[in-house]
Amino acid sequence: MDVASIAITAVVTLLAVALGGWLTVWNQDRIWRREYARQWRDIRLSAYKDFLSAYRAYLAFVQDPGSKITAVPHPRRPDELMPFFDAEGRPYREKLESARMGITLVSQKPETRDATFLLMRRIRAIAAARATKLPDEMPDDLFPNLFAAHNAFISAARMELGLPDMPGDL
Repeated sequence: MDVASIAITAVVTLLAVALGGWLTVWNQDRIWRREYARQWRDIRLSAYKDFLSAYRAYLAFVQDPGSKITAVPHPRRPDELMPFFDAEGRPYREKLESARMGITLVSQKPETRDATFLLMRRIRAIAAARATKLPDEMPDDLFPNLFAAHNAFISAARMELGLPDMPGDL
């Protein structure tokens, strides 16, 4: 063996070690990114589930004929009323507001936050209407508007989670 062949063997060996090290680092980085994305997907899914659960409980409370709700004009939106609850209803409102803030913290897409905001406005409109009307006297347009906002939220959340959109009404 001459010096040239020894040098070539050494260079090839060093290149192979460097390439192997780079491939290992690249693969570990790819695994870490996938795990990071999965963790955030799980966090978002949990936040969306908590919001939907709080929203359903709030709606059930609002529709209860025995619920005590009052409404006052919104300070910045003159065409809207703000609902207020007694001590029994306050936990429903607080849980819904907390769940909404959870979505605001973890969602990446503005469509999800916008859909959450719209759903909150629609559910508050129903609660404000309930301040002066019994459940069977509610205006006809409130619930279709609520269900449309609900469907928009579900679509936005599914899109953010990387799930395909569901066809038709939910």
